[in-house]
Amino acid sequence: QVQLVESGGGLVQAGGSLRLSCAASATTFSLYVMGWFRQAPGKEREFVAGISWGSSRLSYADSVKGRFTISRGNAKNTVSLQMNSLKPEDTAVYYCALRRANEVNPLASVYDYWGQGTQVTVSS
Repeated sequence: QVQLVESGGGLVQAGGSLRLSCAASATTFSLYVMGWFRQAPGKEREFVAGISWGSSRLSYADSVKGRFTISRGNAKNTVSLQMNSLKPEDTAVYYCALRRANEVNPLASVYDYWGQGTQVTVSS
């Protein structure tokens, strides 16, 4: 069973930075997309960023472009999200997700596996 484990959340002041990491285990397949979503209280889960298997295709939500950077490890089963210039509106639970296809897609429903989530809180 594929498991995704996130780390790196926490509390930071506005303007600060955090780095989230996610590792996928028990992946017996390849050519999959990894992505990050977030969900704030009372809101729907939203796409943050996604990266293809070979890291050639990246996608970001407009709200994080220029501030967040997604990257994938050489072993392909890890993904990181570097978050800079954080704003209070970035406060949410952040989820790592894996899609068993090699097309980045912003729809949460097409992702097959999810991590447990990590809290990011940005204070003003």
